[in-house]
Amino acid sequence: MNRLPTHMSISSRISQYINSLAEAKKQDIEMLHQSIIQLHPQGKLWFEDGVNSEGKVVSNPNIGYGECMLSYANGISRAFYRVGLSANSSGISVYFFGMPDKNFLKETFATRIGKAAVTGYCIKFKSLQQIHVEVLLEAIGYAFSLS
Repeated sequence: MNRLPTHMSISSRISQYINSLAEAKKQDIEMLHQSIIQLHPQGKLWFEDGVNSEGKVVSNPNIGYGECMLSYANGISRAFYRVGLSANSSGISVYFFGMPDKNFLKETFATRIGKAAVTGYCIKFKSLQQIHVEVLLEAIGYAFSLS
């Protein structure tokens, strides 16, 4: 994925990113993107292209939704997105930031979501066909309720 121009609007950069994906993944990401916007229509949109200030790829691109404050051990805090969505080589990852309990996602959703890996901050799956989308959207809705 080429670095997207930073002068483009966030929505345009997100659309360009989604349209650059392979068809099956593109459909899944687009469906999730629209569903997340419906869950949190007034939420801030973010786009991280995965390229650092030196032009080096350090992560997969991420679409971010909502906002939370991340606090680091060194005492510094910064605003970041609450929920992140990313396509990767093995499927799709949904990231959850600012969760108060690192076991909540796994304990609450792992047994109900279908074929997905659930950690304290991420739900990863191959395609939407392999999971119960309504359970994923429930987890995302919970994350937004923390804001």
